[in-house]
Amino acid sequence: MPAMPLVRIPAPYRGPTRGAERVEVEGSTVRGCVQAVADAFPGFGEQVFDAVGDVHRFVTLFVNGVEIDRDAIDEPIEASDEVEVLAAIAGG
Repeated sequence: MPAMPLVRIPAPYRGPTRGAERVEVEGSTVRGCVQAVADAFPGFGEQVFDAVGDVHRFVTLFVNGVEIDRDAIDEPIEASDEVEVLAAIAGG
């Protein structure tokens, strides 16, 4: 089976993924990979994307451990890449 991108799910967002920490998906962009997780696990997309489809301001995305700019969400990625969703936790 060919390699597919892997999406790492932060602990606070694992409810919809039923506890899955990593999900292998088909996708050629960061958005496509995150959307593939959202399609497979209803409720996940709302945690990452806002009502107009932009990344929530409290979510940070990484590709292979490097933070990406929000404007780079539609840039192509390789099948061997790992996308990580990081949820910012507010303190108080």
